[in-house]
Amino acid sequence: MPYAKVTDRELEFIKGVVGSDRVSTGESVLDLHGHDESFHPSRRPEVVVWPHSAEEVSQILKMANEKRIPVTPWGAGTSLEGNPIPVEGGIVLDLQQMNHILELSEEDLQVRVEAGVIYKELNQHLARYGLFFPPDPGASAAIGGMVANNASGVRTIKYGATKDFVLNMVIVLPSGEIIRAGTRAVKSSSGYDLCRLFVGSEGTLGVVTEVTLRLVGLPAEFMATVTQFNTVREAADTVFQIMRSGLSPAALELMDGPTVQMVNQYKKLSLEEKPTLFVEFHGTSATGLREELEVVKDICTENHCLRFESGIGREERNRLWEARYAVQDAIKTINAGFSMLLIDTAVPISRYSEMVEWAQKNLDKKELKGYAFGHAGSGNLHMDILWKTGDDLERETAHRAGEEIVEFALACGGTATGEHGIGIGKRKFMKQEHGDSLNLMKQIKQLLDPNGIMNPGKMFE
Repeated sequence: MPYAKVTDRELEFIKGVVGSDRVSTGESVLDLHGHDESFHPSRRPEVVVWPHSAEEVSQILKMANEKRIPVTPWGAGTSLEGNPIPVEGGIVLDLQQMNHILELSEEDLQVRVEAGVIYKELNQHLARYGLFFPPDPGASAAIGGMVANNASGVRTIKYGATKDFVLNMVIVLPSGEIIRAGTRAVKSSSGYDLCRLFVGSEGTLGVVTEVTLRLVGLPAEFMATVTQFNTVREAADTVFQIMRSGLSPAALELMDGPTVQMVNQYKKLSLEEKPTLFVEFHGTSATGLREELEVVKDICTENHCLRFESGIGREERNRLWEARYAVQDAIKTINAGFSMLLIDTAVPISRYSEMVEWAQKNLDKKELKGYAFGHAGSGNLHMDILWKTGDDLERETAHRAGEEIVEFALACGGTATGEHGIGIGKRKFMKQEHGDSLNLMKQIKQLLDPNGIMNPGKMFE
């Protein structure tokens, strides 16, 4: 049964719910909500709506469900797998105006926010109280989008992903029913964990409008080291040994030589263009952190590091993090005339060295340009694969190389996506990764969204 279109009648209904000023069918607005940060083709919705409450979302979903009009929730549009692209048109619910911090409980280390709050702005607010929300995907993502994709980022290794900080949430189901899942207790063994069901569901089961998050105190001290190696294998082996040593770095990032070269050029840095690890520790005592860095230095020395610079100042540390976050923009800017496929896999830490080395050799064999970087401490590899724009043969080769890297990660006992989600690009790997449990996922989708209106075309082929 095909999806219905949004007619003038539905438009008038929506305007009656939210007001005419929060509904748009303008071409520029539709274009803006037709793509994310990925390479996937753009697809316009028929209308964009800015709700201000769960009740408004409820009325719109109830109508859309009855008419079988597709609905796609929208956060900040920073996704990298086509997650919010409205591939079937219909209604985009842009939650960016639901951007209020509703309640801060300093004593409980909790904050209640609407889904449109930008996590960077949230952390700026929380810093006044000595608190922060650790997941850090880099881009200016909204909390709702981070919940939808179970975003993580550079600090996952110490603090965990978004799912580890969600205490409860308000969800609007496709039927229009509004439910609250979870409690404010930091632990519970009461019933099914519905919060974890909706975290990472990419808007395919309902619309999350409000979230209560667990917070962490800002660290009193931090220390970091930049260390460089002759080969990626030496750097990746160092990652494994640091992790098995019992240390608890807050961040452990890898950039290969070509990536460092891009960062140097883009950010006017002067790092030697060799495989590089950036390790950061958080703690209460500078003395304790220095002891941890000494252990790291010993491990790096055993793996023939070329340079070990520790205890870097806050200004230089911030510049390096800025550079790490700018990797994607650097690669795009400096490689004008090329298109890019970003691979995001994760493997058990014992297989990380093998994963990185195999991926690079695979690109070399196919004579493709690529850049390897990622959250090494959590076994997460990102790889940008480039091809000349307009060269269809090279594009096909690049996409096949990407598929082979994902397949290798799965063969290692890993996952097709460490943090970017399934979206459009990873649907083909769901059966290989999940086996028969994929059928249960489809049954859950059918139970909660029998008319298939919620973000269709994502997760399941």
